[in-house]
Amino acid sequence: MEKNDLTLLTDLYQLTMMQGYQEKGLQKKIVVFDLFYRKNPSGNGYAIVAGLEQAIDYINQLHFSEQDIAYLKGLNIFSETFIEYLKDFRFTGEIYAIPEGTVVFPHEPLMRIKAPIMEAQLIETALLNIINHQSLIATKASRVVWAAQGDPVMEFGLRRAQGPDAGTYGARAAVIGGCCGTSNVLTGKLFDVPVKGTHAHSWVMSFPDELTAFRKYAELFPNACTLLVDTYNTLESGVPNAIKVFQEMKDKGIELKNYGIRLDSGDLSYLSKQAKKMLEDAGFEDAVISASSDLDEYLIASLKLQGAKIGLWGVGTKLITSDDCPAFGGVYKLAAESDENGNFIPKIKLSNNVEKVTNPGIKKIFRVYDKKTGKIKADVIALEEETVDETKVLTLFDDSAKWKRMTLQAGTYTVRELLVPIFENGKCVYQSPKVMEMQAYCNKEKDTLWEEHKRNKNPHIVPVDLSEKLSALKSKLIEEMTVK
Repeated sequence: MEKNDLTLLTDLYQLTMMQGYQEKGLQKKIVVFDLFYRKNPSGNGYAIVAGLEQAIDYINQLHFSEQDIAYLKGLNIFSETFIEYLKDFRFTGEIYAIPEGTVVFPHEPLMRIKAPIMEAQLIETALLNIINHQSLIATKASRVVWAAQGDPVMEFGLRRAQGPDAGTYGARAAVIGGCCGTSNVLTGKLFDVPVKGTHAHSWVMSFPDELTAFRKYAELFPNACTLLVDTYNTLESGVPNAIKVFQEMKDKGIELKNYGIRLDSGDLSYLSKQAKKMLEDAGFEDAVISASSDLDEYLIASLKLQGAKIGLWGVGTKLITSDDCPAFGGVYKLAAESDENGNFIPKIKLSNNVEKVTNPGIKKIFRVYDKKTGKIKADVIALEEETVDETKVLTLFDDSAKWKRMTLQAGTYTVRELLVPIFENGKCVYQSPKVMEMQAYCNKEKDTLWEEHKRNKNPHIVPVDLSEKLSALKSKLIEEMTVK
């Protein structure tokens, strides 16, 4: 799990295309690829980008070992010349990316790769694998956290994740997206994030009776005593026995902190209300009621609407698997290539599906904020050489419906560029923050969204516009490609 060599984590056709480029003498051609996605997952109004640190590790480790070379040679589909080239393979190009935890929108380049064509081609699959997965889970976590309306949410889906990597890196992404911690101890170790947990039903069942099980747990963890109360009968035995143990602890002079009960089955709204009343009547008003049981953002929102007395949410399966939307849908498309003089020629992919027509050229992203509120007004995808002067009027338009315009007066808005340098000449120039720092940054990012953008159903969509120069270039290329 640590510093894995993922060089062969690629599709075979990347390698066969690389050999083809070499045989056609194209290996020195410099190209530009964009990694982006076309649709927000789960019908969300935004996404949270994640996985950049692992992408950096992948690029830094990129090389073909002797074992890799022997395996590829044994496939009997690659030439000796190509095999020799792979022995000294390293990434020598440039990568710009949007930092982890940033709010992002469809069609914006999350990463921009400029490199010799063979290098840029090889890394496509692994970068998509890494960025797609973690961005998906970070976005799902953000939805769940929003539904909890300020209550802490804990990720604990490891046992239901699609494998160790998905469980570990998914938990990392969930914390970036807003979860207060994870049950995954390996994630805690690797990324220095809080690990949390209670006990299982098997703990209660392993003792002669429920009360004894609770007492033993309280003896072991007096400063983190959360008791699972639904093994036998939640209201008839579980909660009364928990109250008895809390009272015994109090009588012994033990300061009760980080304590409470967990509900894992039944009608969570009804049970939490009844349990809350029982705890308050016994003098334990500050006991936290936590809940699990196949929760997601929709069920949490429903329980909140019903007035459930739950203060901590444990979300597992439906978060770590992004149950309602299993894929992020990121793609990796050629945007420009160099000619024999080193000049970059913009490239475009056409499609009968308008959503799949790509934006050509080497691009950057401007995020435009309302100066007074700090909220996002729009994003603008522009060409690399373009700038925005905040002292001048800024007019934005929808490229697919150009009569839809937004005019911002000078002094009423601010602008930030989203893409930052990650690799230059094959060397990493970026230091990834710690995961909890990314979470704090992500929380600030979400605060730049209007409330209408955050809602989980039918959110208002942030405009992502093209600059006039990029729009004109795109129209020109479309015309050239379709008029023959």
